[in-house]
Amino acid sequence: MSRFLLIGPPGAGKGTQAEQLSLAFKIPAISTGDIFRHNVKNETELGKKAKAFMDRGEYVPDSLTNDLVRDRLSQSDVADGFLLDGYPRTAEQVTELDAILAAAETKLDAVILLTADTDEVVRRLLGRAQEQGRADDTEDVIRRRLEVYEEQTAPLIDIYAGRGQVLRIDGLGEVAEVTSRIVEALERQSGTSSR
Repeated sequence: MSRFLLIGPPGAGKGTQAEQLSLAFKIPAISTGDIFRHNVKNETELGKKAKAFMDRGEYVPDSLTNDLVRDRLSQSDVADGFLLDGYPRTAEQVTELDAILAAAETKLDAVILLTADTDEVVRRLLGRAQEQGRADDTEDVIRRRLEVYEEQTAPLIDIYAGRGQVLRIDGLGEVAEVTSRIVEALERQSGTSSR
């Protein structure tokens, strides 16, 4: 079984690594953004509720986010594992995820923390903003996003580190190189091989 949580600052390469790990371990990569978009597109009851918040430019509340994740983790394609990206984001969501997994009589196998030098992440995100024409992604805005990430995510990392589940991985380098670091760390931790 491979049940992973991927955490890291904006620009550390979480989305790219989620795709790579999904292929390596043959498990679905699940991001809350994807869950929201899927439910909105398919006009599910949860999707209609989420869309009402999104259309007003508001955050989807924890209770609804939790319901959407619970629903996604009940689907058959996650029976052999999954990789979560973007959830949980708060200590309350950690508690909720624990409850969801306990109800399914399972738990997370590892929390993969991608680390990256702040200046390098700022450089990456400024480059991405230029490529995508995001004029509002200035260096000040990006640095503030990184501060918010640190404020909000540090408590989560502490919770999982206290459980001995955090694998710290340098997120800088070629994509394949970073993927290899993650897979090797997971194999060392579990004593198994994905290959």
